[in-house]
Amino acid sequence: MNLLSVENIAKSYGERVLFADVTFGIDEGDKIGLIGVNGAGKSTFLKTVAGLETTDSGKITIGSSVQTGYLPQNPEFDGKATVLEHIFRGDLPVMRIIREYEAVLYQTYRQPEDAKLQQRLIALTQQMEVYNAWKLESDAKIILTRLGIQDYTAVVSSLSGGQRKRVALAAALINPADLLILDEPTNHIDNDTVAWLEQYLMNHKGALLMVTHDRYFLDRVVTRTIELDKGKLYTYTGNYSSFLELKAEREAQQEASEQKRQNLLRQELAWIRRGAKARSTKQKARIERFEELSAVPTEAGGKQLELTAGASRLGRKIVELQHLVKSFGDCNCINDFSYLVLKNDRVGIVGPNGSGKSTLLNLIAGQLAPDAGQVEVGQTVKIGYFSQENQALDENVRVIDSIKEVAPFITTDNGGTVSASQMLERFLFPPALQWMPVAKLSGGEKRRLYLLRVLMGAPNVLLLDEPTNDLDLQTLTVLEDYLDNFHGAVITASHDRYFLDRVVDKIFAFTGNGSIKQFAGNYSDYREKAYLAEAAAEEKRQSPVIPKETGGDRTRERQRRLTFKEQREYEQIEDVIAGAERELERIGNEINAAGSDFAALQELIIAQRQLEQRLDELVERWAYLSELAEATSRK
Repeated sequence: MNLLSVENIAKSYGERVLFADVTFGIDEGDKIGLIGVNGAGKSTFLKTVAGLETTDSGKITIGSSVQTGYLPQNPEFDGKATVLEHIFRGDLPVMRIIREYEAVLYQTYRQPEDAKLQQRLIALTQQMEVYNAWKLESDAKIILTRLGIQDYTAVVSSLSGGQRKRVALAAALINPADLLILDEPTNHIDNDTVAWLEQYLMNHKGALLMVTHDRYFLDRVVTRTIELDKGKLYTYTGNYSSFLELKAEREAQQEASEQKRQNLLRQELAWIRRGAKARSTKQKARIERFEELSAVPTEAGGKQLELTAGASRLGRKIVELQHLVKSFGDCNCINDFSYLVLKNDRVGIVGPNGSGKSTLLNLIAGQLAPDAGQVEVGQTVKIGYFSQENQALDENVRVIDSIKEVAPFITTDNGGTVSASQMLERFLFPPALQWMPVAKLSGGEKRRLYLLRVLMGAPNVLLLDEPTNDLDLQTLTVLEDYLDNFHGAVITASHDRYFLDRVVDKIFAFTGNGSIKQFAGNYSDYREKAYLAEAAAEEKRQSPVIPKETGGDRTRERQRRLTFKEQREYEQIEDVIAGAERELERIGNEINAAGSDFAALQELIIAQRQLEQRLDELVERWAYLSELAEATSRK
């Protein structure tokens, strides 16, 4: 079933053409990833499809009963609204009923003797049943909890930027929608939450259109990829890996076609120069053919962004962290952490949001002072800090002046120089863009410009705080290649699993209470080691301790027999499992009936998780005892 059709739409801002003559459709169940360089118009394209931007030409047709949900890259909030009020905003009947129910419930609590309020509450309770609103409310609170939002009554204006983005994401996920449109949904959420969101969207029944820089996310979620490139839209069947293969084929075909056109153009040009006479119809036709070939725009592959590694000399002593301690109020972020940074270190920092990743980078950069311990930086060290905010950008200056403020040129490894203008072109800033004010750039272009400012300073120690946020995939790919050839240390905090796998060979993991554990390898290596450690600890906790005896055969024989105590446990464990399942079902019913009692709901969710874990342990124990019972019966 077709949900939405786009026919020949175009959009421009002044002389800048974002896209033109774009046609495509979205069917039920489609999961589409939109790809393009920063400034190509991806966010504008999503807004246009969502009906929030008008087109210059063409039309968008959407089914009369089709509901759409939209998550912008920079969500807007009512500063006075609570988390749940923001979640349940909207004009859908079920949302209006939930909002009115909660308002009347609060009034009834304040005026319990008011008969009219009591009657209205009863009526709304019945409507909540009709629209299945209890489940929607419960699901919203569960999603908020999974996204790390625990206080549902908190005022949105009191939350951090990352928390507000997660509230907006929860609102988009919970609203019933046939088509979900998401602009950078993985920004500002940690690795574990990204993995959960990935699984959630894979199981999402509605259609999906999204922009994201997370390549693992694209690979595992999307079934179709569309690319905005120089104002045109290209469609590819498959995920990100398929897109890379098919795009390479498309560009190879374009290059071959362009080569053929250039050959024909040279032949016609030679004929013209030999003195074409315009008397005959055939000669006129050849001249017209030459003019047509000359007028065809070049369709060669996209200009590749190139980075020249220019770094300052690095001495023996780089950065030494000695017994660092840092707290904010009751939050103990870093507790007694020491590390000696090496010349070619490639370190990735991971952990939940708010655990202290940015704090550690700020301590190394000297932007924060530790509560205890010290940071010693070598005399030859020149730190380049790419933070989450574009702190160094003055939006009133021109793009080229913003770069020249740092350096008019950089020196390359071979002793040559590259000017600021040349570096900008290599960063996909053509001359026309270089003379524009920074304020007119897109969010992704500003991010790319900020990255160039950091690198133009020729640092020899790079600190990267969430470098993949708002950068396009082409920029990320070349940044990774640049880091391969960078002669210095790189320390990055990132939730991008692909980026971490590609760049780092050591992981600092924040594990709670200010503890930071070190792991050798990239992110996938770290996750595998962490999983194996958790599994081993769980197995050790569950496995019975059996006394060792001399004689290998006798020991193995005794280990395979049920003891009297284990026999009694085996006879009773199925009843225990059944009781746990009944208790889990009861808690599930209480969660659905909890309504707006947020404190009770959180307690129930915690109890549900604990009981699910207990049930898993019981089932594993039953399987172990069953094996022993079977072995015993054979003797």
